[in-house]
Amino acid sequence: MKIGYLGAGTWGFALASILADNGHEVVVWTRDPTYAEILESSHEHPKLKGFKINPSVRFTSDLASAVEGAEVLVESVTSSGIRSVFSEIQRQFGQIKIPIILTSKGIEQGTGFLMPEVISDILGESQSSLVGSLSGPSHAEEVIQNMPTSIVCSSYNPDLIKLIYELFSTPTFRIYPNGDLHGVCFGGAMKNIIAIACGISDGLSGSDNAKAALMTRGLHEMRKLCSVKNCKPETLNGLSGMGDLCVTCLSVHSRNYRLGKLIAEGFSPEGARQKIGMAVEGIYTCVSVRELGRKNHMPIPVTEAVYEILFEGLDPRQAVKALLTRAVKEEHL
Repeated sequence: MKIGYLGAGTWGFALASILADNGHEVVVWTRDPTYAEILESSHEHPKLKGFKINPSVRFTSDLASAVEGAEVLVESVTSSGIRSVFSEIQRQFGQIKIPIILTSKGIEQGTGFLMPEVISDILGESQSSLVGSLSGPSHAEEVIQNMPTSIVCSSYNPDLIKLIYELFSTPTFRIYPNGDLHGVCFGGAMKNIIAIACGISDGLSGSDNAKAALMTRGLHEMRKLCSVKNCKPETLNGLSGMGDLCVTCLSVHSRNYRLGKLIAEGFSPEGARQKIGMAVEGIYTCVSVRELGRKNHMPIPVTEAVYEILFEGLDPRQAVKALLTRAVKEEHL
């Protein structure tokens, strides 16, 4: 199949390599012409040194080259950029009538939409069966090396779930189907906020006890708030919830964890983001999740603390102290 791949970050680079190795024609689009030329000439990502992508993959900054003739579109831009990219495709090429597989993890600010809801809002509800997602505990740095990885695919459409499974499955990239599209996407989005909190905790104290508490209470916030997005809470016990939470909170590959750790070490949130040099989805999603919590009158203290650190200048030590001095209540699971 011809795959139009939107986004040339490390995750897009790794997944495009899988698709090409599975025999598909892959054209990767990035908005930056200079960056596209570098990738096209080297077939090596600047952030994944030493790993060459399948030489059949093509890179371009011409959107038409990726979209025209494509039988599937795969997205790995950013959660904040999805609406503009697909709106642009709609304007240039008319109604999209091919499957769209989303891999970005986030919730749109203002609307509170999960990524599939953003696409349905652009294309119309009648086209929702075209939308699917791939999510779960996975770092590009390991996937590109064919290290064992297990993730989840989901869609409103069972036939699309089957297609995603067939497109991406390899002996080392194991995919589990899951029909709860909203739950799969919600877990992948909100865990990034908890990872920032864990990075801050490690940077301040290095306490495994504190990090375990943050991850557990963070998962509780995720399960509690997911109900407002018509998710199944049990989905968050799986790979796209607990699994992704673990890998994002515990790994040095995690940009969200690294952001938190840098902030604890004295960097401003913007300075930490610039040092990482790639998109840090938890920054954007923290705003969206806080909006959802307040709109639905649900207390989400870990998310609120991260928001105040990122956007209101709260000292991380004060945030930790405030969390630790909250009134103790019976644990509800």
